Amino acid sequence: MKQKQPFMNFAVDHMTLLLHPRLYPVAYASFRIIFGTTPEDILYEKKRPAKGSSPETSMTFATRIGKWESTEKDELSTIIAVVQPSEPAGEPSHVREMLDGHESVAHWQHIALRTPDLIAFHKHASERGVQFVTPILKDEEENLIQVFSGEWYFPGSKASGLFFEFLQRNPSDSALAEIQRRNKQSWFRDETFMGLYGEKEREYRSGKVIPFLSESLFEKISKEIGSKQVFQITEDDLSRIEQIMLTETAKAK
Repeated sequence: MKQKQPFMNFAVDHMTLLLHPRLYPVAYASFRIIFGTTPEDILYEKKRPAKGSSPETSMTFATRIGKWESTEKDELSTIIAVVQPSEPAGEPSHVREMLDGHESVAHWQHIALRTPDLIAFHKHASERGVQFVTPILKDEEENLIQVFSGEWYFPGSKASGLFFEFLQRNPSDSALAEIQRRNKQSWFRDETFMGLYGEKEREYRSGKVIPFLSESLFEKISKEIGSKQVFQITEDDLSRIEQIMLTETAKAK
């Protein structure tokens, strides 16, 4: 194969999420509170103009969730992991179910977001009600640690098949020691993929797929937002929602 050309050196510019109207404002609050985006990080927000008796409606918003400067030690690469349903026909397969359930031959399953401090982010997100399907895992060969969230959907809807991976590359010795202390075993490359694969298979077979936010917390956030469009959600609203997250999560524990 001939040498890779410079114009083939891609980096992720942006990602697009299509969301149900009920999930849309809760996602906005989640990005602002859990992902820590600021008003300055909202790059644009477009509205559908009011028509007749219909109110002005938010169509889309774009938010910056991070800004990295590439260094020799911590180069930012763009990677696509590709998975197919490998189980024989007739055997259960959550991958096949994700594809067939959405009547699609292709589906973006998870988005991997890098953080410089995964342990701190995991604590922050957990305290605010984010549910994870794995502990923080260690990938020995790639020198990274990672954790996978529950799926993005809401009470009464079917599982979306979409979730987040959060990862940290080149973790410090103290971070690795903390992961080792938390986990009963070390997780290595094959075990991280197979561990996640097996966990998703168990979820789909049980019919209880873990959501990103619990049903009760989602309902409380949704009730707090009410009928507001995302451009009507204030900083005070977000403060109240964050307190709901912290209070309800502490109660559940």
